[in-house]
Amino acid sequence: MTTKPRQQKATPKRPISITAVVDCVGALAAQSTHGNLYLYDTNKAGGSAGFGTEELKTKVKAGDQLLWAVLALECEAFVAIEDIVIDKEVCEPVRKVYPGTDVAYWIGTVKKDGVAVVPYQIKFKLGTQVEPITTTLSPALVG
Repeated sequence: MTTKPRQQKATPKRPISITAVVDCVGALAAQSTHGNLYLYDTNKAGGSAGFGTEELKTKVKAGDQLLWAVLALECEAFVAIEDIVIDKEVCEPVRKVYPGTDVAYWIGTVKKDGVAVVPYQIKFKLGTQVEPITTTLSPALVG
């Protein structure tokens, strides 16, 4: 009797989460994210750098799924990501909402391998201000 080797199920790869922590009061007062934005991702072991700064460098490769979310430093402040401006040939983030909630996030898949440095900007909606505040220094995807 011969036995067939068991096939192992491929474990789905977890997305790289990029979290923006915004000091809303400071950003509104300064009309700038400079000094009021702290970026983190879940790929430190993979080579990301610049944690806690506005110039986070997220290490990526083709096929990586990226998930952007935002948190307000102050519990009573409103902040949301209005847009992510990045080279569409590298990644096309789209806005999604968690089912049954009004909690939004942005998700995109890296399309190319070996990207050198691809800077991007995040536009934040803060408080009741109509115009978004855009990052002054650029985070980036690096290959």
